[in-house]
Amino acid sequence: MTGAAALPPPGSLSPVRLTEFWRRMDEQFGSAYAQSVAKDYVLAGLGGRTIAQALADGEDVKLVWRAVCAAFNVPDRLR
Repeated sequence: MTGAAALPPPGSLSPVRLTEFWRRMDEQFGSAYAQSVAKDYVLAGLGGRTIAQALADGEDVKLVWRAVCAAFNVPDRLR
């Protein structure tokens, strides 16, 4: 045993990406309002779904974030 960690299985970075997504949402909207935006706003860029629906459907987190950036005035530093 070398003590080296095995490579993570494919797709295991999703939680990291999702964590980064919510960090950006919180920074853009504030933590309480970010949850409201995710549940309440229907975005054309997500095919008429809310952010929460798109994520629950397994939509790629990057695609969801791009739709948020297109729909709201997200500063370049968060894009």
